[in-house]
Amino acid sequence: MPPTKAPLGAPASTRDPRLDFFRGLALVMIFINHVPGNPLETLTSRNFGFSDAAEGFVFMSGMAAGLAYPAAFVCLPLWRAVAKCWGRAWTLYSVHLVISVISLAIMLGAAYWFGADQMRTLNNVAPWIRAPEKATIGIATLGHQFGYINILPMYAALLVMTPVMILIGQRNIWVMLGGSFLLWVITGEARLNMPAFPNEGGWFFNPFAWQFLFVIGLATGMRLKTGERLCPNVTWARWLSLAVLVFVLAWVKIGVIRDPCNAALGFLQDHGWPFYIVSFDKTFLAAPRLLHLLALVYFLSTQRWVMHLSASRWVWPVLLMGRFGLACFALGTVLSILGQSIQAALIDGTWVFDMGYVFLGLAVQMAFARVKWQLAKPPAER
Repeated sequence: MPPTKAPLGAPASTRDPRLDFFRGLALVMIFINHVPGNPLETLTSRNFGFSDAAEGFVFMSGMAAGLAYPAAFVCLPLWRAVAKCWGRAWTLYSVHLVISVISLAIMLGAAYWFGADQMRTLNNVAPWIRAPEKATIGIATLGHQFGYINILPMYAALLVMTPVMILIGQRNIWVMLGGSFLLWVITGEARLNMPAFPNEGGWFFNPFAWQFLFVIGLATGMRLKTGERLCPNVTWARWLSLAVLVFVLAWVKIGVIRDPCNAALGFLQDHGWPFYIVSFDKTFLAAPRLLHLLALVYFLSTQRWVMHLSASRWVWPVLLMGRFGLACFALGTVLSILGQSIQAALIDGTWVFDMGYVFLGLAVQMAFARVKWQLAKPPAER
């Protein structure tokens, strides 16, 4: 795809603006959903289909990896190419530990200084209160993850797997996708997951299941790097993807459609169909969530207006959030936990505060992304 002209005042780049824009939009929706109770939650994607911003974030993370890393496996020694992927995984792990500690301090501070005792039990803090030694070990080993702070461990695990995925994909991209699909099926059948500690169970974002969506994104990015599409842009597929999106919207929003459809899925599950095919399970990335996200991605990727919107000056703040996605995600996570703690300690569910805090938090993240962009420019251009 040819590079697009940057909007006035926006950073000049040959990057496809859609990736940064939609990654930034996913971060906006994640932040909105992580400040529970605010009216803007009703406008996020999870209210219009089976998937939510997390699925979009993981797909685009795979796509970004497909654009960034495969060339290293051609131009560099293998160990250096692997080190690039694993170095990024280490960065994600480090950021996860930092925001986990900061968030824990915020929640305990709200309980200690402001009497918000519920913060001792929310977001999976209770195991740390009961057994701090074990839970601290769990935090360091990723076995214990606080609520709203649990997507980066999965992303880091996927980047550890990425070198093998790329090496297979460079030989045959369909073998890579087929192997990934097989692992998704085996994960659902055997209930594979990374173990939690000290809690029983496993990770909320199961990397063995979510790798399938990541690999689809990876394959998409690898093909885009060569100027090709993973799936061809054909009329019948555009109409089919739109039909899926409309049907799912009706399923979610219209009771006379939703009730029999849900009953049909329940009937199939009662008669032996695998749960990861006929449920909406998020941990194992059930098929309805996956298929909805893929239909949405395909439809948006075939629309010219999406490219124009993504390159517009009006969405530049969101695009910059996507450009500096990890930094903005980390800041947004801490701000969301701070907002939850203020809700519990001082406000107690006032929608005016919730909405105002969301706008303030997004403004802070957009300003932070602008500063990051300015610092990333060569000194002569600042």
